[in-house]
Amino acid sequence: MGYISDLRSLVGTRPLIMAGACVLVFDKERRLLLQRRTDSGDWGTIGGAMEPGESLEQTAARELYEEAGLRAKSFAFVAVYSGADMYYKYPHGDEVYNVMAVYEAEGVEGVPSVNDDEGLELRYFPLDRPIKGLNPFSEHVLRKAGYIYSESSSTV
Repeated sequence: MGYISDLRSLVGTRPLIMAGACVLVFDKERRLLLQRRTDSGDWGTIGGAMEPGESLEQTAARELYEEAGLRAKSFAFVAVYSGADMYYKYPHGDEVYNVMAVYEAEGVEGVPSVNDDEGLELRYFPLDRPIKGLNPFSEHVLRKAGYIYSESSSTV
């Protein structure tokens, strides 16, 4: 995350507008792959910030490999989200307003494995019941995209 780190050295923790991609990986049972995050200890979707010169699809592919050791043959566009409800404050204090493209990975190759220092573990979760410890921002994105419908998916 060189570009964002460079910006942070100039603006500190103040809110940034951050473009990025969220990648949804489903197994044959239509369970969603999530990573347990090192910064918060909760479960979140795979994805991250765009680097200068990248397309959103290239960001999705890079993040998928960096965070889960996986490659995809293609990415199906789901939606792009932005606005006040896409605000997120990281546990260390950095604030962002996300402009996030959500993709489903298609033709996924490889075995999920933690491939960087952002994740502690990877696991598939069914979306038809609450996910204990789901990151509130990931829950918000999944709800906006229509993947989860319950009032509170992180309480059980």
